[in-house]
Amino acid sequence: MRASSSRFDDKIALITGGTSGMGLATARRLLDEGGRVVITGRDKARLDAAVEELGGGDRVLAVAGDAANLADLDALTAAIGERFGRLDVVFANAGVGAFQQLTDVTEEEFYRVIDINFKAAFFTIQKTLPLLAEHGAIVINASFALHRGSPGAALYSASKAAVQNLARTLAAELAPKRIRVNSVSPGYTATPAFEAEASAEIQAAAVATVAAGRIGTSEEVAAAVAFLASDEGAYINGQDLLIDGGLVSATPAAMI
Repeated sequence: MRASSSRFDDKIALITGGTSGMGLATARRLLDEGGRVVITGRDKARLDAAVEELGGGDRVLAVAGDAANLADLDALTAAIGERFGRLDVVFANAGVGAFQQLTDVTEEEFYRVIDINFKAAFFTIQKTLPLLAEHGAIVINASFALHRGSPGAALYSASKAAVQNLARTLAAELAPKRIRVNSVSPGYTATPAFEAEASAEIQAAAVATVAAGRIGTSEEVAAAVAFLASDEGAYINGQDLLIDGGLVSATPAAMI
């Protein structure tokens, strides 16, 4: 069913990492608001399942590929150009969680996380920039982790701080092209990845640190991305929007 809003009528959006969680929810949100979406993912079976969940049709283009692989990004850009001819929105969402003590991080793991969390965002934007229309919008998925120091999260947090700074820097660099760039920093969010990796005890401990008293949803992140990417966010540029239920800035009463 089409949402009552039509903010994305005649808009074309690219969502990397669009097969589940926040990426899939954002694709669904933009489709519901009248847009056309391009989703990417490395797993062809999951990509096909996502297309089916989104209802398929000519408003959805799925392109299999690795967002950290430049040849795959070239193929993605060519496919978008051939199908739609332009982009209005890029949501650089592909990412991975990684939590180890500093002394346990190997060089291989370092490059794996940086490739997925930073390199992928950087080159997704670089490669698709020629397709971005004037007044286009870029949103990068960062994390609440960049706003606080947490043990065992040095590599992950640094990779997310990198993309948040990338958003601010590109907001300045791309302003003459009338392209806005912002980031979102979700807190604990009930994605398939989070639920698979975090035990019930870990999830309960996470809830206890959130002023809102619950874990966020992928749909709430999607709503924030849609706002930043829409004309309603036309004067918001170079900002990071925390979507964390008060996790970073508010202390639950039970913890005082």
